[in-house]
Amino acid sequence: MVTKRLDETVLRRLRAGRMMLAGKTPAQAAHAVGVARQTAYTWKALLDEGGIDALRAMPTRGRPARLDDEQLQALGRALLDKPTEHGFGTELWTLKRVGVLIEQLYGVKFSQTQVWRILGNLGFSVQKPERRAIERDEDAVQTWKRKTWPALKKKPGARDG
Repeated sequence: MVTKRLDETVLRRLRAGRMMLAGKTPAQAAHAVGVARQTAYTWKALLDEGGIDALRAMPTRGRPARLDDEQLQALGRALLDKPTEHGFGTELWTLKRVGVLIEQLYGVKFSQTQVWRILGNLGFSVQKPERRAIERDEDAVQTWKRKTWPALKKKPGARDG
């Protein structure tokens, strides 16, 4: 499957190649397309040897993605559900739980660091839950603090027994 990122990489490489064919230096082309100068020099050598088709056919480096774009989008939608809908005990997503969900859905196991990166790429960010019960009644809490608590506190000088 050809991913969007792969297409962007090839297009960037071809754009830089055309710039170099038009007389730009590899450093200028690198700056224009947002890659390291050394990368552009590598592309230049390939361009000189095999032309623009050599840049188009250049294999991509790195390990192939274990989840494709469609799976990542489906994961993003699943994470909008409550964790309890996926069999977890509370309504809080953690890195570990997201990793378990990925393994359940796609049979692929990731480290927590990689789960963190996947979540970031999907647009999710760290959220710290409030330490208060959802059912908390602020008026009742303030009444208790003003009236009940002072009545329960020991009076200074009062001694037992």
